[in-house]
Amino acid sequence: MTTQQTGPHGGERVGTRPRTQVEEAFRALEAVAAAPSGRAQLSRGALTGYLWALGRGDVAPVTGAAGQGAPDLSALTAEADAATVQLEDATRRTIPRDYIQGVHAALAWVCGHSDERP
Repeated sequence: MTTQQTGPHGGERVGTRPRTQVEEAFRALEAVAAAPSGRAQLSRGALTGYLWALGRGDVAPVTGAAGQGAPDLSALTAEADAATVQLEDATRRTIPRDYIQGVHAALAWVCGHSDERP
């Protein structure tokens, strides 16, 4: 896996987003997640997705695949796809649905598949 991706201007990227945007999204969600709400699993999943994308997680949040450093775009996309499979097929689901939705939302945004940042 690649530990760093550079964009056309030499800035470090996480998936298709500048690292600074992903760091900002993580901090903003972390602040919101600290408040009591009924969406704790969703927020936890998104936070875990961001941490893994930033290279701070030991294993991928859905598949549990091990890796070192920040995953590259293909690994991020594969993990988002694995989340989609679990969301669509409850028999394959091994972790709570809201958690998987959070992971998927974060990784879809990081990969550029969605403009909605969790």
